[in-house]
Amino acid sequence: MSAFTVDLTNCEREPIHILGHVQSHGYLLAILPDSYSVVHASDNIVDLLGIPATDLLGKSIDTLFSGTDLPASTVVELLNIGRRNHSWETINPQPVTLNDKPWNLIIHEYQGLIILEWESAGDERNTAINQQLIAQSLTEVQASRTLPDLLQNTAQRIKTIIGYDRVMVYQFSPDWHGHVVAEAKDDHLEPYLGLHYPASDIPRQARELYKINLVRLIADVGSTPSRILSLPDWPVDQPLDLTHSVLRAVSPIHIEYLKNMGVQASMSISLLYRGELWGLISCHNTTPRFVDYPARQAAKFVSQLLSSALEFRRSEEDKTNLLQYSQNAQRLHEQLLLTDDVPRALTKFPVTALNVTNATGVALLFNDKIYQLGQTPSETQLWDLGQWLTTTNTETFLETNHLASLYPPAEEFREVGAGMLAIALSREMKEYVLWFKPERIREVTWAGNPDKPVTVGGDGQLRLSPRKSFEAWTEIVRNTSNHWTETEIGTVVKLREDILQVLTKQANAIRMLNQRLQVAYEELDAFSYTVSHDLRTPLSSIRCYSEILLEEHGNEFDEDARALFQKIIDSTERMRSLIRHILYYSRMGRTELDTQSIDMRQLLEGIREELLVTAKGRALRIDIGDTPPVNADSTMALQLFTNLIGNAVKYTEHKTDAVIRINGQQTDDEVVYTIEDNGIGFDMKQAGKMFDLFKRLENARNFEGSGVGLAIVKRIINRHQGKIWFRSEPDRGATFSVSFPAMALV
Repeated sequence: MSAFTVDLTNCEREPIHILGHVQSHGYLLAILPDSYSVVHASDNIVDLLGIPATDLLGKSIDTLFSGTDLPASTVVELLNIGRRNHSWETINPQPVTLNDKPWNLIIHEYQGLIILEWESAGDERNTAINQQLIAQSLTEVQASRTLPDLLQNTAQRIKTIIGYDRVMVYQFSPDWHGHVVAEAKDDHLEPYLGLHYPASDIPRQARELYKINLVRLIADVGSTPSRILSLPDWPVDQPLDLTHSVLRAVSPIHIEYLKNMGVQASMSISLLYRGELWGLISCHNTTPRFVDYPARQAAKFVSQLLSSALEFRRSEEDKTNLLQYSQNAQRLHEQLLLTDDVPRALTKFPVTALNVTNATGVALLFNDKIYQLGQTPSETQLWDLGQWLTTTNTETFLETNHLASLYPPAEEFREVGAGMLAIALSREMKEYVLWFKPERIREVTWAGNPDKPVTVGGDGQLRLSPRKSFEAWTEIVRNTSNHWTETEIGTVVKLREDILQVLTKQANAIRMLNQRLQVAYEELDAFSYTVSHDLRTPLSSIRCYSEILLEEHGNEFDEDARALFQKIIDSTERMRSLIRHILYYSRMGRTELDTQSIDMRQLLEGIREELLVTAKGRALRIDIGDTPPVNADSTMALQLFTNLIGNAVKYTEHKTDAVIRINGQQTDDEVVYTIEDNGIGFDMKQAGKMFDLFKRLENARNFEGSGVGLAIVKRIINRHQGKIWFRSEPDRGATFSVSFPAMALV
């Protein structure tokens, strides 16, 4: 008997943006932008225009409204205005009258089509009420209120605007399960406040749509959706994408879920923090209820006020923590420079390694000894943990709030170490700094058993069904700690660089590579240089002969042959660039440093001028702040800053307004330069091999590059006995910092 596998990905694969239907309370047309001819129409459009959808397909919009009191010229003018402005926000919703009834026309353009959607217009008297509620919400957000009060009052205002039975504020956790943190409801309804909902209730593709469409209305769960008809010759593999539609029909699985809850109408409003979902305002009604577009926009505006308040409060909290941790990390750096004794610097002064995170315990595994502060696992458990870390891919750091899921023996010490943040000093010597957070035992009350039941359909196929019971179902969650913040991770990554700098300076026999490895390294270095150097001659010949053939015999070739020759020439150019980088990288191991005081203003302005010329046509700004001089080899310094600033220029290509800020700061011990951009950024948790040769992060693969630039930067900074560190968040830009010793190298 064969086995069936059913898991939550069954729900996540559902194509909810191309269901092929619209909700029955509205009507839809999709037209081509150039001819304004109809290519898709909802089957129920006959109720609005008096013309069957099949008769509309292929017709110009000029001819559609002859039997109505809406002039076609009015619709065409609206379309022309929207297309000229490249925006539809200023005209949505457009009040129109059809068959003596007021309607709201909502227009958007997506994937080469213009979508027109009609909904009923509400009572105009509600507009003044909504504006008053918005003003009250703005006043409230500006006031100094606690976050729970702000969430609760927002829920109540949304309820007043839309008139639903229940409005909940639903916050996502890092694993995407939700928690009801505020609720406004009618008195006869049972409370949902405090209940948790599994991540599978809102699958991944639904969460992505919530980031695009901030308001989603389901007016009548029990209504029959209207199918979308297409031109007879329209490609079947190009269904109408309703990602931005206000009438998009509802997944049958979600309809079943709402019916099981006794909900007949729902509305959700997204709450964003830094472009990602923080939560939802989820609204339920026990009877069908339509909320018109202006009321939904008013509710959306209130939620955006709340999103702004969330971001402001979180940013202020992050700044406070960052300042505290950074000050303590700076003190540790000073202690490391003062003593050159890593264990003493981290554990024997008033400020210790325990003060750079919110951990309750820290352990240093170093030189075959263990140093402990606060509450940590036993020495035996720490040795075993260090041994396990050498088997993982932890090159820079590892963070988890559920250590037992990665390392099952951790369950034995969950009271002190359910969560761990580790930085690697030397995997080979099993040297790490480990921070621990204790278990946070939580009693989680779910709205029904979170495990979705598996049912057998009429076709005999297994499927996941929405749960039918939402009675409180409680479980105890163990082996987890509070999460590690980006601020904590960034601070310990910087501390790791400080420690490694001290270890490099010590240059003792334990830390030095033995002579045999050193000889092998030098031979390999020389070999890579020789091979790269010798490759240039045949590569130049390939390029030269290809160009000659193309120039002298190009007219004899067809277009495909000429394109192939051009690809050969382009490929040789990329190969030459890669060889040039490898030559520079390998040569750096033998080149003597010619250290001098460098005029950084002149160097940076030269780099800026060159990069702005190559980036012509982009909205790019490179701001240069303070520029204290640096003691360094001038050629290497030029290469280092060209690579770092060039990366910032490259990874801000998709920004409408790219801004790069460069600033230097001098202390008694070092000169630090920071290069900050607003580009694609990256996840700190995936940046462990940032400086490895030919390594590139996943989100950088769509950008041209060799994977050598940052390896060169790291090697240059090491030659100068300096440091490099970074911090970033996806889509929030990146900041790279490099430091040079204040005194000239001897």
